[in-house]
Amino acid sequence: MRKSRSAVIKAGLYFISLAILVYVVVYMPTPYMIHQPGSADEIKPMVSVAGGDQEEKGAFMLTTVSESYANLAMLITTQFKRHAEIIRKEPDRNDEEYETQQRYYMSSSQSNSIMAAYKQAKIDYAVVPEYVFVVGFSKTVTPKGDFHPGDIIKKLNGEQIGNFEGLAAALKEKTSGDKVPLELERGGKKIDQQVELVKIGEENGEPKAGLGVSVGEVRKVQPSDPDKEVHFEDTRIGGPSAGLMFTLEIYNQLTPGDLSKGYRVAGTGTMSEDGSVGPIGGVQFKIVASERQHADIFFVPEDNYKEAKAKADEIKSGMKLVPVKQVDDALKYLEELPAKG
Repeated sequence: MRKSRSAVIKAGLYFISLAILVYVVVYMPTPYMIHQPGSADEIKPMVSVAGGDQEEKGAFMLTTVSESYANLAMLITTQFKRHAEIIRKEPDRNDEEYETQQRYYMSSSQSNSIMAAYKQAKIDYAVVPEYVFVVGFSKTVTPKGDFHPGDIIKKLNGEQIGNFEGLAAALKEKTSGDKVPLELERGGKKIDQQVELVKIGEENGEPKAGLGVSVGEVRKVQPSDPDKEVHFEDTRIGGPSAGLMFTLEIYNQLTPGDLSKGYRVAGTGTMSEDGSVGPIGGVQFKIVASERQHADIFFVPEDNYKEAKAKADEIKSGMKLVPVKQVDDALKYLEELPAKG
């Protein structure tokens, strides 16, 4: 009887220890993330111009960095991966807020890419604000209302809100401590509440009142010619770094002929409305991803070129790295490139 009871206790302790070990290794969160090469995806399935030229024998590809929340097992195995990096998460980072920020950056990137391509193709357009939404929360003040990242601000103090200017006007005569009616849209549902305004800074030496949240504005870029309207599919990719490659794909569809010349063209870089290409993070991972997808050419922001070249040399890549400061630099390079045999 004693032996039997002892065996049961040992078995119980064994399974408890095993459960604890599995939790610690697999499920217990850590303050780290792992960055490694993501994908190099063809853009054409993601974007279309209503009456655009679809000829494209090659491909324009956006590149991504894979981000993973690390458990203990991943931290151990990452030590043996050649193209992976462990980074510490921001201590006050809210995952929902971060994902909303990344979607906002992507939306802004798409709008800027359309405008830059329209300017290159000499197409008249107008920018139409659609709505203002909550991106995140202030790091210095606490909002006194029920806000979630992604909430659309429909009305404030009875005034319809459709852009930054409308929000500023609705707050102009208000002071911190004032309570105002607010209408939000969250997940398609209307939410009404009274919120107390908070001090968010000063303007002309006077206290400035606000909601205590950071906001973004979604804008629609409307061409004068409906046949030139650009439509994006939901890519579920976040961040601003696909701007340059979006611009090249849009421009290719807006103009006659095949800008790709039969090459697989990858790249990265933020895009401004005026066509300026900005630096990005994780370029070394994007080089690896592009090499795996057999890219012939990689456009890289000039400020990222040194790091990109070092990684390309390390992996003995045959890609042609082309540094760019403006979208003009990339277009000129492609226009002067002979068609791939």
